[in-house]
Amino acid sequence: MASHDTHNASNQVNVEHRIVVPAEVSMSMLLGPADSVLRAVEQGFAALEIHVRGNSITLRGPAGDVALAARLLDELIEVVDSGTPITPDIVTRSIGMLTQATTSRPAEVLTLNILTNKGRAVRPKTVGQKHYVDAIETNSITFGIGPAGTGKTYLAVAKAVQALQSRQVNRIVLTRPAVEAGERLGFLPGSLNDKIDPYLRPLYDALRDMIDPEAIARLTESGTIEVAPLAYMRGRTLNDAFIILDEAQNTSKEQMKMFLTRLGQNSKMVITGDVTQVDLPSGTVSGLRIIEDVLGSVEDIEFCHLASSDVVRHSLVSDIIEAYARWDVSASDHRSPRAPQRTPNHRSVSEKGMNS
Repeated sequence: MASHDTHNASNQVNVEHRIVVPAEVSMSMLLGPADSVLRAVEQGFAALEIHVRGNSITLRGPAGDVALAARLLDELIEVVDSGTPITPDIVTRSIGMLTQATTSRPAEVLTLNILTNKGRAVRPKTVGQKHYVDAIETNSITFGIGPAGTGKTYLAVAKAVQALQSRQVNRIVLTRPAVEAGERLGFLPGSLNDKIDPYLRPLYDALRDMIDPEAIARLTESGTIEVAPLAYMRGRTLNDAFIILDEAQNTSKEQMKMFLTRLGQNSKMVITGDVTQVDLPSGTVSGLRIIEDVLGSVEDIEFCHLASSDVVRHSLVSDIIEAYARWDVSASDHRSPRAPQRTPNHRSVSEKGMNS
């Protein structure tokens, strides 16, 4: 734990605060390559003067900013001490976590290792992602609902691989609906598997980040890992399995019920999707859009709502998602009077974390 020394400057509005970084913590890791992490802290707190000398960091400026920056540096020191590398992006996300009404600390979020492959660790990067990962750990069925880039599928696959490696389950089943199968697959060359492959490619991509390609081939051949269209799930009972349904917004309500009732003994299910990206034919109700009304009060099922703040792709992706959301609201206001909103009878994982 860093030591602190605070006193008032001549102007009582401003304060000076000194942090002494423990000797065992690498200052080069804390400050980042070419001081890139330090620059990110300075950008996040433009009103502060930040000076580094040896293992001492001095903050000068408005008391509120100094207090928040000191909390940030304490968190970053803990992250570095755990051996987790930090980047300017992590600084930005950590500032966001500290300013949210949540009890989750950046160090708790950023040091949670799900699994490691070839020295690369898979970890949640936001409070929402950590709540999602925790929900998967503690519930038999978890729904991850949110926009593109929030890590819904990637983290679910990571938890599946972790469960397989720790022998909590005997196999992984990954599935997606092939919405356009009836219309377009017949025009594609090759066998049925060749035609279906483009729909399943994102699941293979996630797997390859966590398991060596040669091992994937062996596990697939033995049936330990199965990647198949949703239609292949009908009539089955999946025991001792970690089952992921991706792109669930493209299931009908009948398909969703069919999938959920495949759950067998000692199994987990994770269902992911984005209700703003439904590709179903006009008039077909998305099973994901209504599922929370159907199962919202059922025990051992959790609904995790991820948001643009949980996007971990290029920062512009979050801006794009928010811009579309504003446009949708504006267009809806111009088309018709706003319908009264239903009062939910339960809370999302993020809301529970924020209020706990």
